[in-house]
Amino acid sequence: MRFDIMTLFPEFVDGILNESIIGRARKSGAIEVQCHNIRDYSEDKHRRVDDTPYGGGKGMLMAAPPIYNCFRAITENRDENEKRRVVFMSPAGQVFDQRKAEELATYDHVVILCGHYEGVDQRIIDEIVDEEISIGDFVLTGGELPACIVTDSVARLVDGVLSDSECHIKESISSGLLEYPQYTRPYEFHGVKVPDVLISGNHANIDKWRLEESLKKTEERRPDLLEKYKKE
Repeated sequence: MRFDIMTLFPEFVDGILNESIIGRARKSGAIEVQCHNIRDYSEDKHRRVDDTPYGGGKGMLMAAPPIYNCFRAITENRDENEKRRVVFMSPAGQVFDQRKAEELATYDHVVILCGHYEGVDQRIIDEIVDEEISIGDFVLTGGELPACIVTDSVARLVDGVLSDSECHIKESISSGLLEYPQYTRPYEFHGVKVPDVLISGNHANIDKWRLEESLKKTEERRPDLLEKYKKE
């Protein structure tokens, strides 16, 4: 699977996505991630990518031509039959969740546009973007961090990125519930011992305990998720 990220700060995005599991997956070839500097596609001699908005208003707006040129460079030699999705990270988009990650993981190629300044010329959104995605109801300085979050979440669903598919199937949110409490050595820490059931060796009882704890935690902290879980 390939990710192409259009941004004004490619080194920032690369720095995050070169670490840990995603970084190892890039090196192994399980996924391909390319970061593109939109400034490189500006036709202005000063590599300018923004301008004042028509109608007035504060701040600057990212112009359409550099973004379009960048997009064309990314897609011009791609297989016409590949399954591609173009995403714009925007607070006006659908809020990202695990179901959306699973949907995006079915594509061969995901292109992500990172906005900056006061936003992006609407015409480029209308022409190249398939959907807008938000990571929450708050304001950031740009779309780079959200793009990294989406890429990380989707990439870990790709075969070969994680060592075992159960790593993401059984974990928090993927299962529809929050994850149960987990423990490791030492057996006793600051007077608190590991629950007896986890050292009993009875895997049926362990599974039952884990499900009960997941249900309890989800009911306490995310009752909205529990309602969805019960309906499914």
